[in-house]
Amino acid sequence: MTQHAEKREELRTFSFGGGWQSTAALVLAARGDVDFRTFLMANVGDDSEHPGTLQYLREHAIPFAQAHGIELTVLDRVMKRTGETRTLYQDLTRQGSRSLKIPVRMSNGAPGTRSCTAQFKIKVIGDELKSRGATPSTPATVGIGISLDEIGRANKRRCEPHERIEYPLLERGIRRVDCARIIRSAGLPVPPKSSCWFCPFHRPETWHEMRRSEPELFEKACHLEELLNRRRDALGKDHVFLTRFGKPLRKAIPDGVDTLPFDEFDTGCDSGWCMT
Repeated sequence: MTQHAEKREELRTFSFGGGWQSTAALVLAARGDVDFRTFLMANVGDDSEHPGTLQYLREHAIPFAQAHGIELTVLDRVMKRTGETRTLYQDLTRQGSRSLKIPVRMSNGAPGTRSCTAQFKIKVIGDELKSRGATPSTPATVGIGISLDEIGRANKRRCEPHERIEYPLLERGIRRVDCARIIRSAGLPVPPKSSCWFCPFHRPETWHEMRRSEPELFEKACHLEELLNRRRDALGKDHVFLTRFGKPLRKAIPDGVDTLPFDEFDTGCDSGWCMT
């Protein structure tokens, strides 16, 4: 076998979150402006991803990718021993579960440790890349959708030995506001911010908007917080919260009250916070 025949074609994938940055990257790929023809989305679960993100994925992102000959594959977390598909919400609510994989807020407002990103994003993508032939000696290139205004987030993620990270939006000086323009230029609507609907990194105005426009989803988040704290009570541990205000979600986000943005960053998955 010749050296040329032994050489494996480079595996180039983009880690797709379903929001502004990764959808803009999808449009750029369709134009040929970035060299990615495979987009992989690690789905934390149809019961965990925000419904708006999943709707946009089905109605706009996947058809657009197909129309332009781009692979957009949605990956679930599959348990290796049992073969079952496990969602993040299932993991949090299943009987006997004691671990909290999301960064719930402590009484002082600080986020706790988390493993949701590693287990439901990084590992899922990493396993898929391995199955496609990526190795430490022949790593896959993984594009991450961090824009120029979020440059501080670059290189603050775990990198698997069989991965090499690129930031194509950063390299082109593209900001978040540019992403919306790029998306609209392709005739696509701008997607909603992508994240788990129960993410403790939501800004207060995100919770307020959920309470106003998605009251059933907000109530479900309240029930999740209450379930977690009933388990904490049984273990003799302090309560945890989905906001940094040190009180239950219903009290922290009162009905009919608006807030002004005052967090420094938008912490949705799309911008690289939870992305691989």
